[in-house]
Amino acid sequence: MVAVTHELKTPIAIAKLNLETLQKRKLEDPQRERLLENTLHEANRMNALCNNMLLSSQLDAGGYRFTLDDVDLSALLEECLNDFRQRYPKKSIVANIHPGLHIQGDQLLLQLAVNNLLDNAMKYTPKDTSVNLSLQPVNEGTELVVADQGAGIPDADKKNIFEKYRRLGNEATRQSKGTGLGLYLTQKIIRQHKGKIFVTDNEPSGARFVIQLQHTS
Repeated sequence: MVAVTHELKTPIAIAKLNLETLQKRKLEDPQRERLLENTLHEANRMNALCNNMLLSSQLDAGGYRFTLDDVDLSALLEECLNDFRQRYPKKSIVANIHPGLHIQGDQLLLQLAVNNLLDNAMKYTPKDTSVNLSLQPVNEGTELVVADQGAGIPDADKKNIFEKYRRLGNEATRQSKGTGLGLYLTQKIIRQHKGKIFVTDNEPSGARFVIQLQHTS
């Protein structure tokens, strides 16, 4: 919980400092734009953290009402992709999304799961490299893959990475922001949908998160 508290305080402190700077100083337009963009980024990060905390509490307590609807997973991924491209205009996302793949599920939960994986990939992939997003039909189901080109996940951590509040043990990832809730929630969401999630090594470097779900058409 210490990490969660710290992660909540950080975007608040950054946004407050940015707004105070805008209030007290006369800045050139490019400087103002950078501060406003950074403040919006931190507000989005705080919103995602709050969503993860709230949903984690609801799922753990059995208080979330899970709904099953026909979800166009392809359209949902396109929506998430567009949102992340707007939020991270300097990052490259290479997408290969098969159209018209549907599943029975809870759209809000599925969107949060995809956002968590994309946010994770954006966090760990280096500059001048791409995050890869793929959605393809596989046998009787659908396979979603999010891959980054970061430091990767040691084999010893792969089996523990989905534990609540778990953060990776290597130095590169500990320098990155996070609460250890995102992957924990993502696994719970996928299990609610009777699916599977696992992580493998990406080539030549990085992590490759794979979600397998049953589709309806």
